[in-house]
Amino acid sequence: MTSAFAPSLSYGGPSNGINPNRGAARPAQPPPVDISALQSASRVLQDQFAKDATIIPDLGDTLTSPSGQVSASYSVFPDDYRVPFQKRKFVGIPEGLFEYFEAVNGVTHMGLMPEIERAWISYDHKLFFWDYVDGHEISSFMEQSDVISDVALVKPKQGLFIDEISSLFVITTPLSVFILGVSFSSGPGRGRAFRDLKLYATDLKVNTDVEMVSVIGTPDGRIFMCGAQDGCLYELHYQENESWFGKRVQLINHSVGGVQSLLPRFAASTAEDKISLLVADDARNCFYALSTKGISIYKSNGEKSVQHVQTVSNIFKAAQEKAPGHPALTPQNFEIRSLHVVEPVESRAGVQFFAMTNSGVRLYFGPTTIPSYSYGLSASYGHAARPVQLIHVRLPPTNLIHPDVQIQQYRPPVTTYGAAQVPTQVSSRPFPITEIENTNYYRGLTVAAHPGDRDGNDYILCMSPDLTRIGTLGQLNLPQQQPSTTTTHEPYRSTLTDGRPTLTEHATLLCIPGRTWATAKLPPATTASAAPDGPPPVAPINELATQFGETPCQFMLLTNSGLSYLVKRRAVDFLRAILEEIQAEGNVQRIVEFRDSFGRDQTCCMLLALACGNTFLDFPDDATSNTGTITTPRPDTSSVAKQAFYDLGERPTWTERVTYGTTDSQGTAIFSGRREGLCLYFARLVRPIWKTKLTKPGMLNKQKLAVEEDVIVTIQKNLFFLKDFLDRNPHLFHSSPSESSTRVPAAEQEAWRAEQNSVSELLALLSRTIEALSFILLLNDYMLGDLISQCDPEIQRLIAAQTFESLISTQDGMTISRALVNVVIDQQIGQQISVDTISEVLQHRCGSFCSTDDVMLYKAKENVRKAVESRNPAERQNWLAESLRLFIKGARILEFDKLREICGDYQQLNYAKGAVELPLTCAQVLDPENRGLEAWHAGMPQGDPRTELAEKRLRCYELVLDSLAVFEEKCNTAKAPTNGHLPASADAEAVRSHAYELAFGSDDEFFHSTLYDWLIGRGLADDLLEMRPAFLEAHLRREPITVQKFQLLWQFYVKNGQPLRAAEVLGALAESTQFDLELGMRLEYLTLAVANAKSHPISANGRHETAIAFLTDLEEKLDVAQVQLEVYNVLAPHINDAPEVGERIKLLSKQLLTMTDIFQRYAVAFDLPDMKLLCLHVSEHRDESVVRPIWNQIFDEILREEPDPSKAADRIFVRVVSLGKRFYPSESAFPLRYIATLLVRFALANKNVVPRGWAPRILVQCGVPFQDVWDVLHEMYESQVPPFNDQANVQAISSDIAVLLSDWLNEAKRPQALAGRGEFPVGRIDRAVDQYLAELEPGREETKAIYESIKRELRRNW
Repeated sequence: MTSAFAPSLSYGGPSNGINPNRGAARPAQPPPVDISALQSASRVLQDQFAKDATIIPDLGDTLTSPSGQVSASYSVFPDDYRVPFQKRKFVGIPEGLFEYFEAVNGVTHMGLMPEIERAWISYDHKLFFWDYVDGHEISSFMEQSDVISDVALVKPKQGLFIDEISSLFVITTPLSVFILGVSFSSGPGRGRAFRDLKLYATDLKVNTDVEMVSVIGTPDGRIFMCGAQDGCLYELHYQENESWFGKRVQLINHSVGGVQSLLPRFAASTAEDKISLLVADDARNCFYALSTKGISIYKSNGEKSVQHVQTVSNIFKAAQEKAPGHPALTPQNFEIRSLHVVEPVESRAGVQFFAMTNSGVRLYFGPTTIPSYSYGLSASYGHAARPVQLIHVRLPPTNLIHPDVQIQQYRPPVTTYGAAQVPTQVSSRPFPITEIENTNYYRGLTVAAHPGDRDGNDYILCMSPDLTRIGTLGQLNLPQQQPSTTTTHEPYRSTLTDGRPTLTEHATLLCIPGRTWATAKLPPATTASAAPDGPPPVAPINELATQFGETPCQFMLLTNSGLSYLVKRRAVDFLRAILEEIQAEGNVQRIVEFRDSFGRDQTCCMLLALACGNTFLDFPDDATSNTGTITTPRPDTSSVAKQAFYDLGERPTWTERVTYGTTDSQGTAIFSGRREGLCLYFARLVRPIWKTKLTKPGMLNKQKLAVEEDVIVTIQKNLFFLKDFLDRNPHLFHSSPSESSTRVPAAEQEAWRAEQNSVSELLALLSRTIEALSFILLLNDYMLGDLISQCDPEIQRLIAAQTFESLISTQDGMTISRALVNVVIDQQIGQQISVDTISEVLQHRCGSFCSTDDVMLYKAKENVRKAVESRNPAERQNWLAESLRLFIKGARILEFDKLREICGDYQQLNYAKGAVELPLTCAQVLDPENRGLEAWHAGMPQGDPRTELAEKRLRCYELVLDSLAVFEEKCNTAKAPTNGHLPASADAEAVRSHAYELAFGSDDEFFHSTLYDWLIGRGLADDLLEMRPAFLEAHLRREPITVQKFQLLWQFYVKNGQPLRAAEVLGALAESTQFDLELGMRLEYLTLAVANAKSHPISANGRHETAIAFLTDLEEKLDVAQVQLEVYNVLAPHINDAPEVGERIKLLSKQLLTMTDIFQRYAVAFDLPDMKLLCLHVSEHRDESVVRPIWNQIFDEILREEPDPSKAADRIFVRVVSLGKRFYPSESAFPLRYIATLLVRFALANKNVVPRGWAPRILVQCGVPFQDVWDVLHEMYESQVPPFNDQANVQAISSDIAVLLSDWLNEAKRPQALAGRGEFPVGRIDRAVDQYLAELEPGREETKAIYESIKRELRRNW
């Protein structure tokens, strides 16, 4: 299948003979991304950004100081390698155009328009546009008859012209001004992207009686110019349609007012103040006008209106005061020839512009910092404006070397290393500056044309800042030089009194053919630098920070012979020339001087760039691609650069810091120049993008790359060559064999270790950055905006806030990169593209952004897709099994949303193994050290970091439970008959069973617990008890405990043959206070506990004695609980009485109480005699002092309530019998002798009402044996204790005994008698009856008859 991956601009390898696979081949397993190391290296880069922002002051800092208002410091060297500019090439005017001019005589003008890559040349009324890049292409305009004076290129007003028109030509003649539309579009060319120039007629023309010159335009489309004859300021105003209040096009004279400008011009401006030059300052929204009186500042503040802000006059006098007596400042040779804008970024101090005189003096103007009374300030200010004044005079160089001498390429003698360079005398032929003509300026660089002393040539004065003199670079032994500009009147300082260095410049003269008509700065050939959002800005003159990220500045000079190109020579160009000289001549002194001038670290940085190659080492060719071509010097030169990099880099050192008064010491490494050079070079390569946002809003609310692709590709190329060079030369950051011996001090070894550790971190960041840029370019190939729109909202938010740095070196960067890779993969898989194809591209170009784990996941997903498409069940199972294997291997990076999606796929495919095992594996992988399991065991405490891991595991478990639910549902659906057909549930049932088997087969206790809760919640507790899985007991015993868990736990023990454990659980449940259980339920649990305890086998686990004790305890608790229940039932009708009473009664039903509590708080408190007796009975508490008052109370209540003895006797009979049946033979609750005494006393007190034998018969009814009753009565009979010391009472007792013995005898005779006839005490009764008869009073015939009857029956039956 053909790959859908289109070719990308991503740079994967060089094309100059180096192995293209080096550094880009797919690794078998990319090393893991060490975020901390990347962030450490990133901080190193940021330190370098900060250093670059401070090592070179900006232009304003070198000029603005109260003690340094004049300067004249220049570096003028006779040797050519330090010449600041060089002639790059010359392009002659096409022969046809030359021939045309030579054939006729007329008025000719020329100019440069680099914005459209054209030079314009006019001859009388004919206008030609020369494509100087192509060299031969000429277009012409001849549709008007007036002699052309000037041509300017300006911006059009918005909305007035067709879209194709991007610029306007303003053409002036002595009689008119008119406008042509210009379109400049790309088309098929010859060797480059040829740009076609088209002109459009606009019918915008206005006649004038004044010839217009010096035309300028503003960004909003306004056009200003000045009159050559009257020196007035004019505006060419145009609009879409003519109206009553304005013509479609008109000239407005702002010098004499709007009313006069509408009338024909008959009077010129005053002769004292004529404007001759206009210069626009777009950044400050103003423009400057040079006039005979001085320099005026204007702002365009409305339609057809300008505001005069200020005029700086008496400039010559102010300059003389700052540099009195200088020969370049005399009235005869003081004439301002040009004005140049100083951009705001060049000067924090606010230097705004400078003027250049014919003698080369530069006058810098800026706002006043203190109240000033200097000459000639007439201004109309806004509220916050500060007046502009002359703040610095820059005098010209006076010892410029004549170009003829410079060409000799003088070489001074070689000196020994370490000594200062000896000043050398060159042939004295200085060239004085007297007639500066055309000038140009850009960010500290100045070029000015001067007539040569030979016909047909101009000398070009080239000046640029000498960074070695004004920067803080770690310079040593700076080469001395002869003072370049001194006078007999005053030696001008090269250092300001406040410590800041004053401006020092390189200066030289270059000779070009022809007389200069125009100069212009050439726009850069590439856009390989982007404005960073984050790093502190570097001074524009700091070419050290930018020379590896942008093309060198070039100027064009148009002469009557052709076009000459001058290019700025940077520090790296100086160094390259030195290396080539070393290679050719072996002179190493030059490179030592260079190191001393630029400092060790800067030199190593440039040497590294020269050794490994860079897209900006060579001056760009017009045919160069937008991304540049990697350039390396010749191999021999590169070898010299590499050796010098090692030699000049020195070695790292270690400094100890000892804390006074202690033995503790800490140290820091001072890194070698090699490490510092690597940091500098790396930082400068990535500076344009490092802190830049990754994306920015584009069309249709979609994101797009915030940096141009060409910029990214260029940076990536340079980074790749750096990495390739370092990979091929790993020894550069190691000590030499002789230094690595054991004799090296420990401190030095520590320094080497620190350096190697830092370098390894930087190399890791370098590799990661290269891959990150490849990754970004890859995403851009596949419509980055569309990919981002398919991500989750949270990922989209992260991407919007992401910088290149954070993408490379933070966890968020890894998160969004993985999300974007997933989107790309999904997109490509959706197009039926093999995962192998996609992953191979990803791993080849950005391996750390697509790890082996990632690839496994993609392949696994593809296997799932194949399983979906497969019709063969066996083949489908194979695809699914392989997908599961791969998913499990890559589980470490599997995101939860993806996991949920995969489980859904497995559910749809009835793949139980995958749906269960994959989430369980992910849960283990998420918590490899089981810290989440620890949190679960600890109860998931809030705020514990381990709890988050436990929650992640739970989310995975929920996926398993969801799969089980889905398989359950499918099984139930399959079982239901459809359309009258029998259900086909075998497959669904098999899948369901397999899923449960896998789930229960897990050894994850946390999961089992979650599973059991889920099953119990679905009403499957009985099934769970039947299965009795491994972790069920632990789950049911684990906090938080619930009634349901306890109920299941005791049932589990019963089913598991552990009745004693079941009894323990039931007992704990009955006694628990944390559950709201009714008393009846607690009683039931205790009853079950007793039953299970009794079922415990004698020999089980040798716990027989313990089991008996536990059973006894349970039975006692059960008895107490029964008492409590009875008490509660007695008191329940009173639950709605007083609130405190109700609350106390309710407490009885909520928890089990002790017998003491029941007795004291309820039986006694509520005065319940029966319940008191019950408590005494159950507790077997024998205390006569407690029980007797209770029985007294029972009798007293009956007697109090029933005064009739007969009825009272009946109530006593009923009450005592009921209690006796319940409590006898408990002496604790039913003290027999005392109760018998109470009954007998009542009977004696009511002899006439109570029948004989009433008391003993009650006791017999209570269940007291006849013999026990007889014994008690006989004791009374014999006691002689009141009231039984009274004979009448004794005889009454005798009558009761007679009835008792008669009843006993009759009972003994019954066949169904409980006591056998043999147990009847015949002899004792016979003897007792004889006694009773002998002591019986004569009048008790009835009693006597009973006794005698007893004797007869005894004899008859025994």
